[in-house]
Amino acid sequence: MNFSEYVQYDGLGLAALVKNKEIHASELLKIALERNEKVNPKLNAIIIPMYEQAKQRAQQERHGAFAGVPFLVKDLFQEYQGVPTSYGSNSLKKFNYTPDFNAEIINRWENAGIITFGRTNTPEFGIKGITEPEAWGACRNPWNLKHNSGGSSGGSASAVAAGIVPIAGAGDGGGSIRIPASYCGLFGLKPSRGRTPWGPQYSEAMHGAAMQHVLSKSVRDSAAMLDAVHGPEQSSLFRIQS
Repeated sequence: MNFSEYVQYDGLGLAALVKNKEIHASELLKIALERNEKVNPKLNAIIIPMYEQAKQRAQQERHGAFAGVPFLVKDLFQEYQGVPTSYGSNSLKKFNYTPDFNAEIINRWENAGIITFGRTNTPEFGIKGITEPEAWGACRNPWNLKHNSGGSSGGSASAVAAGIVPIAGAGDGGGSIRIPASYCGLFGLKPSRGRTPWGPQYSEAMHGAAMQHVLSKSVRDSAAMLDAVHGPEQSSLFRIQS
């Protein structure tokens, strides 16, 4: 498979190819990394690489609706154990904050089979509707490099719109999925309160206004990922009582 073929598929389409043994997950990752190498220097969408971890995971058997699909996570509230995390902040970047836990949303994405190979650009603490943090610099829109990709999930939107991945982690409190989706021609759904988890650090964010989800090329990818990750968890205000 070459990039021109790869970019024709959404996440579920790529997962079907892997399931049917028409392509191996490591081959999909190779294409995604090659595309990243070509376009990310212009876009500044992916700021913290996880390439070696991803290559190891691509060799392992994966399960779930998105098994083997290359994926990216937002550098905000989506902590990955052992991977530096900055929240778009110079302070955390200089401190080299490295969490010793996975955010629950990461665990659920992993259980859906994705292969994460990087963290994406976001404004400092996700405050702005554009992605121009001092810590990492502006993220550009692949449709027009003179334009911003929106925010706060601007890095994820830029990467999906540029064809690096078909789907990527995002979050939305006041438009942080929907704004970059509109800027970059993607599908972006903000789930209702309590549908996706915030643990283990938080029970919810912004008094329930902020939610974790994805940006995607297709509606069905967004729906399938929500099906895969939604539901209560131990730290949630909405956990099921036994």
